[in-house]
Amino acid sequence: MELYRGRLIDHIQLVVRDLAASRRFYGAVLEVLGIPIGGEAPDYFWADELFVSSADSRAALGVLTGRHHLAFQARDRAMVDAFHRAGLAAGGKDNGAPGERPYHPGYYACFLLDPDGNNIEAVFHGEAERSAAAVTLSF
Repeated sequence: MELYRGRLIDHIQLVVRDLAASRRFYGAVLEVLGIPIGGEAPDYFWADELFVSSADSRAALGVLTGRHHLAFQARDRAMVDAFHRAGLAAGGKDNGAPGERPYHPGYYACFLLDPDGNNIEAVFHGEAERSAAAVTLSF
């Protein structure tokens, strides 16, 4: 079995009810993944390709986003476990404890509901060789 994981998504914006609660949650789980908060303002914050804003931000036009499922890649099983613990400690709700899933051999993941009910996953796809750790764009 061969899986391709490319750069399908350029960026994602979530519009949330409580920006401070989302900042605590995403700050905690992204720290585990080694992804820093890239910037913030009174009505939004961002990290890598994830943008999170309040309903009164200019980009949101007063409308909350619906329920989404976002999956973050983890380096190993320990990172999935740490992601789950950090998310629970930062206000997330368990939606599937860390463990193997039947999607393909070696698929190890956990699921949390963020403060707005989005299903947030951390997944390790098992031992495999990566062609590259990341894509770098230079302008």
